[in-house]
This record gives sequence, structure tokens and C-alpha cells, in this order.
Amino acid sequence: MVLSIIIAFLIIPVIAVAGYEHYKILNQPDYNPHTTLLNYEVIGIGKNKLVLLHGLTGSLNYWKRSLENISKTHSLLLIDLLGFGDSPKPKSDYSLSVQLQALELILKKEGFNDGKTIMGGHSMGAIISLALLQKHPNWFKSGIFIGIPVYKNADEFKKVMSTHSFVDRISTSKFSKYICMVHPIFMSRAFKPDNLTDEVYEDAKKHHWMSYYYSLNEVILKTDLYAMARKIKNKDVLFIHGEKDTTAPFENTLKLSKVFKNSKVHTSSKGDHQFFLKEADFVWKTIQEFSKSEEYLQKTLSNEH
Repeated sequence: MVLSIIIAFLIIPVIAVAGYEHYKILNQPDYNPHTTLLNYEVIGIGKNKLVLLHGLTGSLNYWKRSLENISKTHSLLLIDLLGFGDSPKPKSDYSLSVQLQALELILKKEGFNDGKTIMGGHSMGAIISLALLQKHPNWFKSGIFIGIPVYKNADEFKKVMSTHSFVDRISTSKFSKYICMVHPIFMSRAFKPDNLTDEVYEDAKKHHWMSYYYSLNEVILKTDLYAMARKIKNKDVLFIHGEKDTTAPFENTLKLSKVFKNSKVHTSSKGDHQFFLKEADFVWKTIQEFSKSEEYLQKTLSNEH
């Protein structure tokens, strides 16, 4: 009898939270590709245009570190992806095509589709950046992929995640949908990963189960990165990666980089999947050097013609 009471005491709050989270989604409007406007910010006065997309459960605030120098050389368009941060969280399948549609509205609105823009992102944001570069090669002059997760299939992903913490394992397992429904319960400070800052972890709570679950399965696990890369293999691209990244294996990124004829790979020797949070200056400097090399190459080609 006592045991039954204890179990009920533990389960009822979980069911209540899950029900409330599901209720919130049911009250959201359906995704409208023509009117759904993402949350974004334009930072910087530099002549080089750079779009940056965050990873799964992230937000545009992920990039707000050591911006003083990069904002002098670049104009940065920082965007909250659909279903994350302060962007709308409608009822949607959160497929790759939906994310691209939502981003296209912002890129056109702010003029970051002029062919002079660098398209970049971290983790899932890097996947979406690669997809945008492939879909609209005339919009962007190059791509930057930070900690891009490359997996052969879902089985490899599960194998990679099996070595991670308990929270990571359950949040990427077949039960991830249900775990995400009660994420307000377990996403407390006690479960905060060591490689995330307090600010990033707080923003990670803003998603809902639908945006998380479908983004993980439809974008990260089902996107054929090699197929997209082969279609734009002549594009200039930069891969920035942590050599200690156990979420997005470095060796897989190296293989993908070789599809491109003009790829550069820069690594952080001690960096993990979130190395940008500790090494923002290194990332910005690497991007600035990449931009300068591109400018030099374009001037050389112009002079030859």
C-alpha cells in the first residue's frame, strides 16, 4: 500500500507535466511558410556577411561571445531556428525542408541572399547550413561548418551516444519523445552538462518535444550530407571541429570534407562538441582568416579575367 502511494506520488507529477506540454503544442497554430517569422538579430558593421545557425536545443545567444573583433569585420545574422529559442514553435513536422523555408524568409528580408554571404552553423545548424548552400548556391559564396555531425545511419548515432551520460543516452534514445515531454522536470541545474554555460543551458529549455524529436530524427539522422556535398563540391568550405568531439566524430567530418575540392579543416586539439563556448576567439579568428583568403582568391580571379 505504501509502495503504491509512493509510486503514484512520483508518477502523477510526471504525467501532469507531460500532459501540459502536449496541451501547449495542441494550442499552437500550424506552421505557415508565408507568415511564420523567425526571431533573429543582425550584429556588426563589417563588410563580410555571415549567417550563423545554432545546434539542437540552442538559440542565437549561443554566438554572443567575444564579438568585439568579429563584428568589425563581419555583419552577422544570428537566427533562432524554428521551434527553438524565441522563434515560433508551431505544430509542424520540423523537417529539413520546413527549416529551410522558415530561414529563406529571413535571408531575403535582410538581404543575406546576395551571393556575397557566408553560410555557417554549429552541429544541427551546420547540417542546415550545408542544405541551404546546396539549395541556393547562388545566394552564398561559401560555407562554414562547426562541429557538423556526420553519421552513416541511426545505428552509428546510437553507438556514438551510448558512451555519453545517462541524460544524453535517454534524450537520444527511442524514448526521446517522452523524455522531452517532461524536460522541465529533469532539465535542472543538477543535470547541466559541464561543457554548457548557464546561459546556453537556460535557452535549451525553450524548445518543446515536437521541435526536438522531429529535428533530431528528420534533420540530423535522415539528411544525406554526402549527396548534398557532391552537388556543391566546387564551393569553398571551412570545417572547424574539436578533436575530442565525441558527439560528432572528427574522422567522419574529415571524410565529408574530402568531397569538396576547396575545403579547409581547422581543429581545436582539446575541444569537444561545444568547444566554441570556451574558444570563441579561436573560432572567430579562423573565420576571419578564411574570409581574407576568399577575398584574395576572388581578387586574383578577377585580375586574371
